[in-house]
Amino acid sequence: MERGGQDFLSKLADRGEEAISRLADAPGGSRFADAAKAMRDRMDEMQKRLRGLDALEKRVAELEKRVNELQGKKSPVAKPPAPRKKPAAKPKPKASAPAPPGPSPSRPSGSSTT
Repeated sequence: MERGGQDFLSKLADRGEEAISRLADAPGGSRFADAAKAMRDRMDEMQKRLRGLDALEKRVAELEKRVNELQGKKSPVAKPPAPRKKPAAKPKPKASAPAPPGPSPSRPSGSSTT
């Protein structure tokens, strides 16, 4: 049984290698291969950063616990931050009644500014 499984995996690996080599020979295939390699490198970097976040979260939790002990409080249960509320909309000023006919109060009558 193991022999048959090994043959199957070997055949599968060979076919995969053939497909990749044909893809690299196709027009634009090298660009595709370069993009796939760059994506792999970026994913590896992202995984390293995410692993580092777990350690930081653990350190922050320990520090929060120490701070709470120094303050004499019990350790709080982590709550999500309260959502921010939008400020209430200001009421729009109502349109005032039209000005009475006659000279405007801002200019004295009889003077010209030319």
